[in-house]
Amino acid sequence: MQSQHELWQAARQDPQAFWGAAAQDIDWISRPKQILDDSRPPFYRWYSDGSLNTCFNALDRHVLAGRGHQVALIHDSPLTQSCTQLTYAELLDEVSRAAGALHALGITRGDRVVIYLPMVPAAIIAMLACARLGAVHSVVFGGFAAAELAARIDDAQPKAIITASCGLEPGRIVEYWPLVSQARELAEHRVEHVMLLQRPQHEVDTKDSGVVDWSSAVRQASPVAPVEVLATDPLYILYTSGTTGRPKGIVRDNGGHAVAMAWSFANIYGMTANDTWWSASDVGWVVGHSYIVYAPLLSGATTVMYEGKPVGTPDAGAFWRVIQDHGVSGLFTAPTAIRAIKKEDPQGAFIGNYDLSSLRTLFLAGERLDPATYEWATDHLGVPVVDNWWQTETGWPICATMRGVPSAPIRIGSPGHPVPGFNVQILGESAAGEGPGAVLAADAEGAIAIELPMPPGTLPTLWGDDDRYRESYLNTHPGYYNSGDGGFIDVDGYVYVMGRTDDTINVAGHRLTTGSMEAVVASHPMVAECAVIGVSDPIKGQIPRAFVVLKSGAAIEPAQLQEEVVALVRQRIGPVAAMKSVLVVPALPKTRSGKILRRSMRAIAEGRDEPVPSTIEDAGVLDRLRPMLTELTELTELTELTD
Repeated sequence: MQSQHELWQAARQDPQAFWGAAAQDIDWISRPKQILDDSRPPFYRWYSDGSLNTCFNALDRHVLAGRGHQVALIHDSPLTQSCTQLTYAELLDEVSRAAGALHALGITRGDRVVIYLPMVPAAIIAMLACARLGAVHSVVFGGFAAAELAARIDDAQPKAIITASCGLEPGRIVEYWPLVSQARELAEHRVEHVMLLQRPQHEVDTKDSGVVDWSSAVRQASPVAPVEVLATDPLYILYTSGTTGRPKGIVRDNGGHAVAMAWSFANIYGMTANDTWWSASDVGWVVGHSYIVYAPLLSGATTVMYEGKPVGTPDAGAFWRVIQDHGVSGLFTAPTAIRAIKKEDPQGAFIGNYDLSSLRTLFLAGERLDPATYEWATDHLGVPVVDNWWQTETGWPICATMRGVPSAPIRIGSPGHPVPGFNVQILGESAAGEGPGAVLAADAEGAIAIELPMPPGTLPTLWGDDDRYRESYLNTHPGYYNSGDGGFIDVDGYVYVMGRTDDTINVAGHRLTTGSMEAVVASHPMVAECAVIGVSDPIKGQIPRAFVVLKSGAAIEPAQLQEEVVALVRQRIGPVAAMKSVLVVPALPKTRSGKILRRSMRAIAEGRDEPVPSTIEDAGVLDRLRPMLTELTELTELTELTD
């Protein structure tokens, strides 16, 4: 068996041969002869003369192969105290009828459908139903603010919206219908049809004759066959935040996406059709698209969809219960989830209450994996803990320690080596119009960039906006995709991602990443999680401030903690870091996907009026931090340490 490095070399030397072979794992209606179309750089396309149907590949072909009895989807909801299972045959029937219901509304190939649903089977069914028709789905995270939903409606211009009466959070109901109604009023684009899933926890009277009941429409519809689409036809649009406030519509095509999902599931994650896989994310995010829905189903595996939290539903043993109950082989979640569990159960006592013998690997991604979280998970679970780095734009991992093939050892602090198809380079600053920045030597920090063309499954462009695609990702370093992340590659080829380039601060002329400081702060035995931001300083330009959440039961005076953390930073990074202030806070402001709102914290600290993202988990957390952020000049009074 070829190693990860050997596979990477093969993809680098002959990408057409490599990805042509990978395409054999997909059932094509018209098998592609042109693997890479490089006739219009930087707009590269994969399998441009091929055709297929993604839904057929995810469902029909497994049923036709005699595997219809296998469980395809497990919906586990501690919030409703229920668990539902659908076999491949049952899921195919639901999806083909849902496609029939959409077809009855006039939805055809190329039409857009916005899906605004909680973590319920209808979300996956709706996505696959769109794929079956050749329609383009755009999933918007359920509970997203009306203005943000309206912006996505105006950009995608959908013919229909599929939504629910409500979503559920621990101890509360999130009413969706008022948000959808307001978004429809705010949007300039008029949506023709709305399909509504009534949940028994909160049913609504829409008083709108144009609203179609999802459940009854699907039940009464006639099933439809899959529609042939080109490999280059869009499968979905997924919006990510834009620097101008206008969301960017990441486009994913059908052919390249299907190949990348099947290939990555087997080779990067080491999963097979016999495995039960759980990605503890949300279908509103790219991880949910790739590894709750498409990768496991394209591969014929069983996928778990979880409507719950890592803690509080009911306790810090929730994840371990799901693994035991369903025989999960691989768990994919964010480091935030593990830190939340660690905070509530620092000794890992709940782990011993469950049989986790089925679990082979824990995969973590979505944010930087700090060494303390890695070590806690490794020590308590006794399985490999694999970091992997990727983005909404790429759709699947750029760097990882691959589990399906022989790979280099895991190295703490790094997501591993680039996976086949991604030629990652560290580039220095580039002058406008003078080409890309210089490729930097090992261990030198710079911008992480990927040489074009990127592999199948990555974004070919932004929805309806080729110019913005160039401006956002390609113009900074011509010939490269600019990831927007900074980091370095060590002498052994391990990539280190130190955070977004706007998380780089300049302390007295020294460029430092807050990610490197966070790694040190998080290593303190009393710290559960932390955020380091750079704030303006009249002497040094910028200085770092640390905000920390203590582990459950931790007892330490703030002044002592500050002194110890500052000493750690001075020891591991140096006095140049100028870390002086460490503030203990009850919680950090985060998005619903678990990312800390560092940009919002910086804006408040510097007196800028930056809008708070609508995806914030709890706006009250940021409000409680606001006095600390706006009065940072007083923070050094706790313990003023000299350089």
